[in-house]
Amino acid sequence: MSAATPAVTPVTPAYWAEACAHLAKKDRVMKKLIPQFGNAILETRGDAFVTLARSIVGQQISVKAAQSVWDRFSVLPKRLTPAAVLKLKVDDMRAAGLSARKVEYLVDLAMHFSSGTVHVKAWQEMDDEAIIDELVAIRGIGRWTAEMFLIFHLMRPNVLPLDDVGQRSKEKSRGNEEKRERKI
Repeated sequence: MSAATPAVTPVTPAYWAEACAHLAKKDRVMKKLIPQFGNAILETRGDAFVTLARSIVGQQISVKAAQSVWDRFSVLPKRLTPAAVLKLKVDDMRAAGLSARKVEYLVDLAMHFSSGTVHVKAWQEMDDEAIIDELVAIRGIGRWTAEMFLIFHLMRPNVLPLDDVGQRSKEKSRGNEEKRERKI
């Protein structure tokens, strides 16, 4: 964690143990995996702004490259807040490895948080679609990123990111395999 990233105590969702027990009981693959990885938990870290900023920085680049850019970007302000990002110079953000487009996206994210356009304090009471609507109004955040945010930051259960390109590719591949098997 960089000095500019606020320290946050990780929190595991209340439903986690019950969900693991249910999956282990109902799914034969999960029944084997859960005991093997019993210490693995879903936990949220960081605040909403930082989580979304990291998502934007990491888009369409490797995990290693994203971490490198994030490490350089996150230390530019003394503290990583929307107001601090709005005060950063574009040239400094670009020098940290951000593309011009990602700089625009981070500034738009910071503007939405600073102006109160996103209702962070109300998110716990809001339904998933209302939160997604708020988030996709921010440049650089699409439905998939909003759904990942619901899962990994707000720890919402029962979110299935159907627009996941990787998942669609797997499904398409499975469909092609099934077609080939039917022909044989």
